[in-house]
Amino acid sequence: METHLLLRENPRALALRPTTLEEAPSGVLVFEEHAGSYDKAITKLYKSTEFDDSQWRILTSRPVFGCLGLITVQNECFLAIVTDCVSVGRIRAGEEVYKISSVSFYSLSSSKYDDFAYSPGKENWDDDWDQPNNGIIQHPCAQLQKLFSVGNFYFTPDFDLTKTVQARTSVASLGVHSFDEHFLWNQFLISGLLEFRSKLDRKKQMDLDRGGFLIFAIRGFVGVETITLNGEKHELSVISKLSCLRAGTRFNARGVDDNGHVANFVETETVLNSERVCFSYTQIRGSVPVFWEQQGMQLVQHKIQISRGPGATQPAVNRHFNELLGRYESVCNVNLLSQKETTGEFQLSNAFNGAVNQLSTTKKKVHMINFDLHAECRGGNYDNVSYLIYDIRQIIDEYGYFLMDTDNNQIVCPQKGVFRTNCMDCLDRTNLVQNEISKTVLIDYIQNKSRDQRFNSDKLVARHSHLWAENGDGLSKIYAGTGALKSGFTRTGKQTFMNVLSDATRSVNRFYINNFQDKARQEVIDQLLGKLANQTSITIHDPISDTVTRHLTKRLKEYSTSRKITIFCGTYNLNGKDFKGESMEPWLLQHFTWSEEEPDLYVVGFQEIVELSPQQVMATDAEKRKVWEQQIEKTINSREKSKYTLLRSNQLVGAALIIFAKSNIVEELRNVETAIKKTGIMGMAGNKGAVAIRMDYGNTSFCFLAAHFASGHHNVDDRNADFWTINEGLKFLRGRTIDSHDNVVWVSDFNYRVSLPNEEARMYAQDGNIDALVKCDQLTREMNQGRVFPGYHEGMITFLPTYKYDNGTDIYDTSEKQRIPGWTDRILFKGEKLNQLQYSRAELMTSDHRPVMAIFEAKIITLNQDAKNKLQKELYQSLSASEIRPSPPDLPRRKNTIAVTSVTPNITEPLVDTLIDVTFDNNHNGLPPPSSDSSKWWEDGNIIPKADKGRATNLNPFDEEDLLGLSNASPAKFLASFHSDNDWTPLSPVSVMTPVNNKPSSPNNVSNAIGFWNNKQ
Repeated sequence: METHLLLRENPRALALRPTTLEEAPSGVLVFEEHAGSYDKAITKLYKSTEFDDSQWRILTSRPVFGCLGLITVQNECFLAIVTDCVSVGRIRAGEEVYKISSVSFYSLSSSKYDDFAYSPGKENWDDDWDQPNNGIIQHPCAQLQKLFSVGNFYFTPDFDLTKTVQARTSVASLGVHSFDEHFLWNQFLISGLLEFRSKLDRKKQMDLDRGGFLIFAIRGFVGVETITLNGEKHELSVISKLSCLRAGTRFNARGVDDNGHVANFVETETVLNSERVCFSYTQIRGSVPVFWEQQGMQLVQHKIQISRGPGATQPAVNRHFNELLGRYESVCNVNLLSQKETTGEFQLSNAFNGAVNQLSTTKKKVHMINFDLHAECRGGNYDNVSYLIYDIRQIIDEYGYFLMDTDNNQIVCPQKGVFRTNCMDCLDRTNLVQNEISKTVLIDYIQNKSRDQRFNSDKLVARHSHLWAENGDGLSKIYAGTGALKSGFTRTGKQTFMNVLSDATRSVNRFYINNFQDKARQEVIDQLLGKLANQTSITIHDPISDTVTRHLTKRLKEYSTSRKITIFCGTYNLNGKDFKGESMEPWLLQHFTWSEEEPDLYVVGFQEIVELSPQQVMATDAEKRKVWEQQIEKTINSREKSKYTLLRSNQLVGAALIIFAKSNIVEELRNVETAIKKTGIMGMAGNKGAVAIRMDYGNTSFCFLAAHFASGHHNVDDRNADFWTINEGLKFLRGRTIDSHDNVVWVSDFNYRVSLPNEEARMYAQDGNIDALVKCDQLTREMNQGRVFPGYHEGMITFLPTYKYDNGTDIYDTSEKQRIPGWTDRILFKGEKLNQLQYSRAELMTSDHRPVMAIFEAKIITLNQDAKNKLQKELYQSLSASEIRPSPPDLPRRKNTIAVTSVTPNITEPLVDTLIDVTFDNNHNGLPPPSSDSSKWWEDGNIIPKADKGRATNLNPFDEEDLLGLSNASPAKFLASFHSDNDWTPLSPVSVMTPVNNKPSSPNNVSNAIGFWNNKQ
């Protein structure tokens, strides 16, 4: 496992070479920067005899332990190397696990970071995520180093740590690199190297694996204790693996996402192994699988917001439980949330129970157990958890546990289901209950095993409880920043005053960490997982792969489908007025007078949904928004054709954005997120600003915004500034911006006015002279001059100004201020596949504004990933065959010995350039006899044999385009060197590279420093 990290100065390259003679045959893995690209690298695997070490030196004083992968940071490519680790212990025979202590990042292009001092084990390493560097030059990957070095990343060179004992026993035939994507935390870093490995031939793959160059890391907790039971030595282990698919800190990752992945999802396995038998028991935990959020700046009660309705939530819940059933066969939910009706937990628990009841699976497959742990164990009486164990006892027996005979690796019995435990954070209460369930099953196994022997379980239970307490602390530090509450009881089985004091201290620490450090920690986690906007994984340069990528781009239609959807977009400034019963049909259903086609999405923006009083400006009152949501839903569902479901809504004081979707397309909408940006009172108040919602429909992204800009007839510059503040400052998760999307639509009150005298503007409005008003429109002028909304479009304005009317009338403002009529309410858009079909206003009189609406048609692209992978495989196969087939050499022309008067064959078919696939030519019937010195068949006067056109092809096998066309040809016309799909083994790009020349080793080369290498040669 230990390797030396080598450096070549010019041209710069890094290499990993095993430190011992026995591992030397695995070869040397070399990394170089790909010229002109920071998201590509060159990787080569050399045989030991091919590697010339005369220009190389050892970079680190101590051996290293392998490579986590490659990552681009600040436009520079870095290689992540595990520089220190400690052994945790042995899970089973030949299965040792190591905890990562430190990781260093080395640039492939620059030496300026090679000598950066690094000190693992720094006392306050966890406490300075958000501290400024005070002018000190930092390594670009310093935060990633910190993340890897806090002691919760683990790896092993011996087995697949991403799977449970039962899973890797059941799928052992799948190979070494069939990892579980849920738990491989360096998947983004190592994906390019795994792709490189897949293209090596089988022998080189084995050499690469034998060298232990690649490290596959999980995050969570691994603890091992050695214990003797009835004279037999056992290893007791607790292994927790945190999922990386919805990873994050406490208030940044809650609930479920559109793919069915939940926050803080952990798979925990208790393993008891001896020389004869291996016992394993698996449980899972995870956030409540509905869409919900919490704000962190609250010390005691954290208000819970359910961010989507039941209809928009159910597809994600279905995906979540379908995946769990596919992995574990059956699931029993143990819900520990409060059942007290006045609490937010009760609201969340109700949503969870409702979603589970709507599952299409049978109740035998998914159980639901509600146990209010705080109420049942009030006063620290955690022994009352035994009531829960009694309630689920039958299910415990039904699910059983995994047991394997280690002598012959035969499975005695599998585990047939899993308990999914949750509380609010899935930390303290959850760990306490999971410990009890695990202890119950473990004791059941020991008692069944030792029926004929006396057995004292105290020692086993004590070791088990200690491991679970450490497990709870470890997982809690990852998610919340501190150790788990109630871990004192888990560890000792007693609740003491010191335990209570410790829990109080940890609660205060959590408040500080969650509010002042978690944002920085979340950004580092997203960077590691490749989830930041515009972040791409580093690919290994391969001329064949580059060609495949170009052809995939050209042949997009072969693995994608497209369809057109319609979108209703509307904006309405309510002037703080409540709903008064006025029908919304003239606005929301107006488009049906032109077309019967129903919109797929309804996007509705409001401004001044509440009165902008000083009290409202600093807070958000969602009650009025909910009233308008109900009225919109009632209106658009009144036609009794397509049914619409509330997808997402959000509010920034007066600005609100609400999106409804057809119920039958909700399942296709993914990654729905919302964000806000304040621009009022120096960015601190929400009276002005924007609220945005983004989503992916298939592989096409949308961003919708409802904004309210600065008021005042002459404040054009302030309005322009509001746009730039929102456009540059509004951020979604993973660093996505407004401009990151394929399509963007603003439904807003921009407050731009008409620059005309009041009397003149009113006269034009009265005469219906819209063109004269538009010529003096501030927004039109600013856009034409490039000062605001670059790249955006607006449909032709064919309706009268929407502002300002006397309330309840169609008369422009007669108040003392006599405001000039103008189009403050607008809809702007951009997107190559976004077309506006309609743009008009509606005559609603609730407010002093008139609502505006637009209908858009958008083209949606959906990729078929399976079809893409199949085409990619076919292209690589074809191009690999082309790459190794040399062009035929130019042979000297043979002197024509056939007499001019010889018989000319009677050719009736046109002469064409035809190549014969001679590799299929095994039949000599009909051919002339071989020639000799005395007899030459071309001189005997007979007709020259004609080519068999049945075995001919018009394609040139040395032409790339023609080779690609062969994939659709009949098998008889394929080149003999082509493999079938089952035999496909892409060739390594190493085969087409120029090998390094073998030069005599210099006296001061790396080989002499290591000591063994020259002896082998």
